[in-house]
Amino acid sequence: MRQTLVVMVKEPRPGRVKTRLGRDIGMVSAAWWFRHQSTRLLRRLRDPRWQLVLAVSPDMAGMTSRVWPADLVRLPQGRGDLGERMRRGLRCGTRGPVCVIGADIPGVTCVHIARAFAALGGHDLVFGPALDGGYWLIGARHGGRVPLGLLRGVRWSGPHALADSIGSGQGARVALVDRLRDVDDAADLRAAPPP
Repeated sequence: MRQTLVVMVKEPRPGRVKTRLGRDIGMVSAAWWFRHQSTRLLRRLRDPRWQLVLAVSPDMAGMTSRVWPADLVRLPQGRGDLGERMRRGLRCGTRGPVCVIGADIPGVTCVHIARAFAALGGHDLVFGPALDGGYWLIGARHGGRVPLGLLRGVRWSGPHALADSIGSGQGARVALVDRLRDVDDAADLRAAPPP
């Protein structure tokens, strides 16, 4: 079955994207960074081994936005907290392996994504831990059969997000892959690899 990589993106509008980073460097600068980071990431992650899909927000504007490549399939993120939106991404209409990432991980490469898909060969779920206690990737071996309670009750944006998310997997066999940095604030941006 075909592998699917879902990248969660937001319209890069000041005050609507990367607001924690925006509090440090200004909302316009944060939106500019996100737009260019997302463009580089999407270009870098095109690979024949998987289908690249965008989970867009806001739903209506994202579906018609000219910011993102027109040839990529788009799905609305929909309502709900981050867990609900990621769960929706995991169930993106495929029965094969699915990985979901955010667009704010400057160091991610096709090698990292391939390792995550490979880990799903012997595991139900895979996570790519982030340095802050969260994670930059979640994947499921069977996108159409994600546990109902997955990502419910997670304490987001803190040091418990990864542990809570793994615990919500209801006994699923879990693999961990590469630890990478996502960019939430100016300190993360300074420590991120150059473009």
